[in-house]
Amino acid sequence: MDPTLGVIVPVYNEAATLEAVLTRVLRQPSVAQVVVVDDASTDGSFDIAERFRSDPRVQVIRHDRNRGKGAALQTGLAAVSAPFVVIQDADLEYDPLDYARLMGPILEGRADVVYGLRGFAGHTAYSYWFVMGNRFVTTIANILFNSYIQDMATGFKVMRTELMRRLNLHADRFDTDAEITARLLRLGYRIHEIPITYYARNREEGKKVTWVDGLRALATMLRIRLATRRALFGEADTYHRERLAILRSQRHLPDLPGDSSRAA
Repeated sequence: MDPTLGVIVPVYNEAATLEAVLTRVLRQPSVAQVVVVDDASTDGSFDIAERFRSDPRVQVIRHDRNRGKGAALQTGLAAVSAPFVVIQDADLEYDPLDYARLMGPILEGRADVVYGLRGFAGHTAYSYWFVMGNRFVTTIANILFNSYIQDMATGFKVMRTELMRRLNLHADRFDTDAEITARLLRLGYRIHEIPITYYARNREEGKKVTWVDGLRALATMLRIRLATRRALFGEADTYHRERLAILRSQRHLPDLPGDSSRAA
């Protein structure tokens, strides 16, 4: 696979896992660029990230104050030059080995957005209520936007870089997952889901998402559902109409080697 993927790594106090994550990310042949955004960590995470600057693919940016995951994502997105982008959490919950599988539908021309679906390829959870909460907010997303996805809050979201930039993101904290999903669905994109492996950590290991973030996610989705398209995305943009038309025309099974049936 050619290196066409830009990886945004939001970091806040992840010194225990950051080195292992970045090492694994940089081993993936699809990775063209890694943008680490340290959100004012106090545990030495920034110093660990700095050690990876010797790799020309790595850029490290630091916020002067803690602004939240969504703000770190927006900072990283502004620095990405690769044609495709993925969000990579700095813990060990998501495995970069899944990049190739997630990129498949995009490279085949069948999707512009792919989410990593937790629970089927392998899923280690730490809390029944955390899983139920995720299912609840995902159900609300499906009701609000008449869609059917199974994991709105997954940390693995891969898409065209130009598409993510045109989402006009504003959420600063963990409600960024809800904002990304709601804006994509509001624009009419179909989110393609691919099963991934997932290793949930618990509170003692540094899990930061709480039920309050779930409430923020619900409020964010409702606001986006009720807002006008102009308020969300500004002036009319032909980009989305053209991309959706291309996707409709190309949504088919990929040809197999030696398959000449389509040529007839």
